[in-house]
Amino acid sequence: MRNSAVIRQWTLLQAIAASRHGQTIDQLAELAGVTTRTIRRDLEALSVAGFPLYDHVVGGQRRWKLAEKPFAAMVEKGFTLEEVSAVYFSRSLLETLAGAPFQAHLKTAFAKIECALSPGMRAFLDRLPRQIVTKPAPRPRGAKGRDEIVSKLMDAVLFRRQADITYWSISSRRQKQYRIHPYRLTYGVGALYLSAYVEEYGETRTFAVNRIRQVSLREERFAKEEALDGDAFPHSLGIHQGPPVHVEIEFTREVAPYIKEREWHRSQRLTEHADGRVTIALDVCDDWALRSWILGFGPRARVVAPAALAEAIRTDLEEAAARYARAFAAVDFETWQRRLPFWSERVAS
Repeated sequence: MRNSAVIRQWTLLQAIAASRHGQTIDQLAELAGVTTRTIRRDLEALSVAGFPLYDHVVGGQRRWKLAEKPFAAMVEKGFTLEEVSAVYFSRSLLETLAGAPFQAHLKTAFAKIECALSPGMRAFLDRLPRQIVTKPAPRPRGAKGRDEIVSKLMDAVLFRRQADITYWSISSRRQKQYRIHPYRLTYGVGALYLSAYVEEYGETRTFAVNRIRQVSLREERFAKEEALDGDAFPHSLGIHQGPPVHVEIEFTREVAPYIKEREWHRSQRLTEHADGRVTIALDVCDDWALRSWILGFGPRARVVAPAALAEAIRTDLEEAAARYARAFAAVDFETWQRRLPFWSERVAS
């Protein structure tokens, strides 16, 4: 199966860079499994993008090469020790986020950085990730075919190509077909999300990439002015597009210090009370991210406004209490306790 334009062009760059005498148009076409006309368009696109490609004649054949010192200006200016150390330290985060086709090259880049550091410096920097760590967010399961889907979406976003996708909808429990204008890919809360305009609904929606089953790119383009600007999901505590509403939540004094020490959203305003309580005001989407955040504080949080949100949270808490009540009513506690690994007759007495 042919790769998307972005991945194909990246493959061409690798082949040209690895060749001592360069690559011919025919060789590149055979490697990528496309026509020579497509290869010429790819090389033109790469040159326009700023990659230092040039052609020369060797043995009567025209071959394409990369400039031997494409980053001469960077070498001349040089990295400071602090900059090299900072990049090396961040390798675990970058390797986690970078997917195909860049992951292997990221590892070789860090291998070269390692060569620039003394053994003592590497030993010191290798200790830091054990002292300063990042807890990874839960990652979606079922990644089969995901790299191909991501590469096609990258192609669609970069070149503003319309696309048809097959998407598994959790709300309707079925696969649905959408004609979309892919605007942006965003990594957040451990997963990749696509923001795209959906022709059927006439609005921009968010799709979890791991639930996209198939992508077909179309030749039709969409207008640049339709694309999203600014921050991704600016009004949400999570991953959601929607208008903000004014929300006020009161927290008990037990959790007030925890609330005060963080910026939960850039719109937040805090009001401290004499008895230690704190009220936070936010202008955010009324979405699942907001509601799950509030519910996570249990009885230590109370929605002051809006009334509809307060009622929804109250209903959720009542339903949760009812489920626990039904579960405990059916429990034979003596039998349950006997199953505990530390239970004994002496403990029971």
